[in-house]
Amino acid sequence: MSEGIDTAGHSPLKGALEWVVIIAAAVGCAVLIRTFLAEPYEVPSSSMVDTIEVGDRVLAEKVTCSNPEAGDVVTFKDPEDSSTTLIKRVIATEGQVVDIHDGNLYIDGVEQVESYVEGKRTDPITQHSSALASSISYPYTVPDGCIWVMGDNRTNSLDSRYFGAVPTSSVTGKAMFVFWPLNDIKGL
Repeated sequence: MSEGIDTAGHSPLKGALEWVVIIAAAVGCAVLIRTFLAEPYEVPSSSMVDTIEVGDRVLAEKVTCSNPEAGDVVTFKDPEDSSTTLIKRVIATEGQVVDIHDGNLYIDGVEQVESYVEGKRTDPITQHSSALASSISYPYTVPDGCIWVMGDNRTNSLDSRYFGAVPTSSVTGKAMFVFWPLNDIKGL
């Protein structure tokens, strides 16, 4: 005698209904996870190269992102276009003083040693005709409730040097790791 699943009395309608419930539960779980826990992002620009390459996919968690710290890589709403999400590194937090001179970055008067910039200069952004960029002067004190963010690829990044400090309320996630392509998997 073989053992198996008893299908006697099992109607096709009941089977279809079970599949609808299973699929709805899976979609509901995915929506909840993406809304409250983590979200994937594709990086379209070179502002974080070599840390994150163009086309890399990053997973950002949403649970601890409301209190970003210096060194965190965060996603946030673009100050000029809230429908766009940007990814940059937190350089300074509220009350800290950012200064840039002679190609070097200073936080609270201390020159920063940043291995991830790979020796690239940190200069103010002055070549763009933005009202935001022209209003930033150094030394700059990060306002309450804000962070100062910069791309690791300092010579090719429009960041807080361009648009100023970012409200922490606009931070949407803390990047945890690159998950695609497979040969680029790494923690951030």
